[in-house]
Amino acid sequence: MRMRDLIAGLSVSGLMLPEAVAYSAIAGLSSERAIMAGIAGCLAYALIGRSRFAIVSTTSSAAAILAATLAAMQLSADAKAMVATAAVLLTGVFFVVAALVRAGSLTSLISRPVLRGFAFGIATTIIVKQLPTIAGVEVKAPDIFHLAYAIFRAAADWNLWSIGAGAVALVAFLMLKRLPAIPGALIVLALGVAASYALNLAGHGVALVGHIDAGLAMPSIPLLSASQWSQLATYVVPLVLILFAESWGTINGLATAHGDTVTANRELGALGLANLASALVQGMPVGAGFSGGSAAEASGSQSRATAVFAAIGLAALVILAAPLVAILPEPVLAAVVIGTLSHALEPAPFVRLWHLKRDFWVALAAAASVLAFGVLNGMMLAVAFSLFAVIRRLASPRLAMLGRLPGSHAFVDMARHADATAPEGIGVWRPAEPLFFGNATPILDAITLASRKPPPPRAVVISIEETYDLDSTGLDALMAFDANMARAGIRVQLARVHDHVRDVLTAGGATGLLARSSYSVDDAVTALMSAKPTE
Repeated sequence: MRMRDLIAGLSVSGLMLPEAVAYSAIAGLSSERAIMAGIAGCLAYALIGRSRFAIVSTTSSAAAILAATLAAMQLSADAKAMVATAAVLLTGVFFVVAALVRAGSLTSLISRPVLRGFAFGIATTIIVKQLPTIAGVEVKAPDIFHLAYAIFRAAADWNLWSIGAGAVALVAFLMLKRLPAIPGALIVLALGVAASYALNLAGHGVALVGHIDAGLAMPSIPLLSASQWSQLATYVVPLVLILFAESWGTINGLATAHGDTVTANRELGALGLANLASALVQGMPVGAGFSGGSAAEASGSQSRATAVFAAIGLAALVILAAPLVAILPEPVLAAVVIGTLSHALEPAPFVRLWHLKRDFWVALAAAASVLAFGVLNGMMLAVAFSLFAVIRRLASPRLAMLGRLPGSHAFVDMARHADATAPEGIGVWRPAEPLFFGNATPILDAITLASRKPPPPRAVVISIEETYDLDSTGLDALMAFDANMARAGIRVQLARVHDHVRDVLTAGGATGLLARSSYSVDDAVTALMSAKPTE
């Protein structure tokens, strides 16, 4: 197991170093900040985190938000570095506070189809952003759709050497990916360095990673005024949200795919510790990025030791191989990133949801939202869509009419069991969802309407086994329904009534309904059949 983790860690470290250089450039900070952030983040996360795939280092989205924060605060060059450290420190504090107040329970709002859509969307986003590097052109765009169009328009400027290097590296990586026992990413990067030297790729216009200036920073606490801390906190909130959305999407998505168990509150604490450690070494904000997690998965990670070996490997690369990494062709690095994420584009999860006829549109909306609006906004929209779908289903539930199976005490949906028969003169109904303020009145109105059809029943049973508790609106709707049925000469009996619901009936003064509550449908029907007409 340790050998698999060692190989996986070395493979991931080969990806972390060039990525760290790229992300530090996005933030406008020195490369050693991102490098130290990756080392400290992985080591700190491994102490208390639970994901065997999480590689906690700086991410592209976090770097972009940090860059926007530093630009918005209009800082001098000296103050910029100090405020960046303060931002990382606040990020860690916010994560720790969220873990202490157990805010991780909010992650239950993110369903698995949303996570699958999120993974597809962010993988597509990252892959498209690698294409300019492959083509050897510099283009900028506000989203990936405009970016793809800009790349197409710049076709006349495409560098064939750059495309060739990227294509060969991608094919090689995909072939080596079939052999999890070897560090494919590291081998491809090493071959890229060798090709760069042998073919003088820089002379053919192929972009190289360039010189890396890395060194250990002394721990320090940023000295800001109260107003600066307050202003910075407003910018750190979206940074924390996007790191959490991206990290939890990665951690939980990979855990779900492999049957692992992770808890949101513990992961919040682990991310908090990782960011505090990064702040201590004057690093950048860190999270469990999708590319790093996917690389660890593809390399066969077996435990959190992978993150430790990745941190050690990254440190070794900085110390021993920085001159070689400097001549690494950027298209080769982009190809490794694309190959690492390629499996996330498989349509199998969407096809399964389509066949299940469950949550397909939720997953598709999550993917489309991330592609159209970015990671954070896309995730929020996907969660909102998921909640809307739940509320819509709860507010418009199916209503089944029940009948007794021959020779048994079981009552089942008559629409699905042709041999089931309704008790004479008694209508037995079962809402498919819990009664609450959003659906109680429509459900009971539907039963009232059905009870008016000739021949009208002398009694009605409502099986409310899905209702584990009852709010005040649901209680009022039941009491009004009971009164209306009584005026029509129809007796109401409740079945499968839970104890919590009985408590609400007692507290609400619905003693009549409470007296006509049974623990089973068969008991309710028996009670009605034995009741006197005047009762």
